[in-house]
Parts: sequence; structure tokens; C-alpha cells
Amino acid sequence: MREIKIAAILFGLLTVLLGLVYPAVVTAFAQGAFSRQANGSLIGQAGEMRGSALLGQSFSDPGYFWGRPSATSPTPDNGAASSGSNLGTVNDNLYRAVQERIAALRAADPGNLAPVPIDLVTASASGLDPHISPAAAEFQVRRVARARHRSEASVRALVAAATEGRTFGVLGEPRVNVLELNLALEQH
Repeated sequence: MREIKIAAILFGLLTVLLGLVYPAVVTAFAQGAFSRQANGSLIGQAGEMRGSALLGQSFSDPGYFWGRPSATSPTPDNGAASSGSNLGTVNDNLYRAVQERIAALRAADPGNLAPVPIDLVTASASGLDPHISPAAAEFQVRRVARARHRSEASVRALVAAATEGRTFGVLGEPRVNVLELNLALEQH
């Protein structure tokens, strides 16, 4: 009986400590030290929430930069259904999907004969990647500039301003947040 009493006390103590106190301390620290990230890295414009810097969004208008394809279902960029396509490199379905995406990019900008960057035709592992490579942004500059009746140089300057470097100068690759770039296009 003594062991049951000790087990019940420890169970109650650990439940309070690890189920209430620890989450409250971590939440308070996150809100104090990393408030923007803890609240979803939300991006607003003109008092309206436009999205999150952490989640990709679908853009299909030629006047906007397009992000990576999303493999989430039932809709693209569905934050509640994060997943990759799980198709291997020799899978015929992946090959067809990539060919269709290349054709769509070529149709949207028929004069663009540059090689299509891989991140514009393949989904990320999460299906929610908010970034594209600077090469993928450069590939789209001509189409976006033409659709917005702007010079390529002015659009290219926005891409350069939106390009983030490597994390801590050494980790990862340079990248461009598609939502932030498209919002910058709307402001300029």
C-alpha cells in the first residue's frame, strides 16, 4: 500500500511539473525571447494578415513570383497536411509531374529559354517550403516585370533586397521568401 501511495504522489507531482509548469516556462521564455517566431512569424500588410514567413503559399498570377510546388492534399500549401510526394527519382509519376510543371513555366513565359531551376518543378519534403533559390527568382523576373509593366532591373532589385544569406553565414543556401517578395512587389 505504501508503494501505491508513493507512486500516486509522484504521478501527481510529475503531472503538474511536466504537464503544467514546464510548458508554461517554455511558453513564457519563447514569448519573451522569440515572440515573432513563437506566434507563427506572421506577416501583415496594411493592417491585414497576409500569411506566415514559415509556410509557402500558392501564387499563379503571372505578376507574382511562384513558389515551389506543394505535394500537400487536398489543396496545395495545406499547413494541416504537411507531406512530400514520396515519389522516387525513377518514378514515372514524378517525371510526368516535372514535365507538366516545366511546360506550365514555359507557357507562362514563352521567350524564357533559360534552364528551369529544380526548385520550381519539385516539391520540398514538407510540401510547405516558403522559399525559392535566387536562381528560381531570377528565372521569373522577366515574366513578373512584363506582367506588372515594370523594368526587369526594378524587379531584380526587389529580388536582391529579398534574398536572405546563409544562416550564420555558413549554414544552408541563399534563399528568397516568396510571400515577402510578392508583398514587396505590391508596395513598390
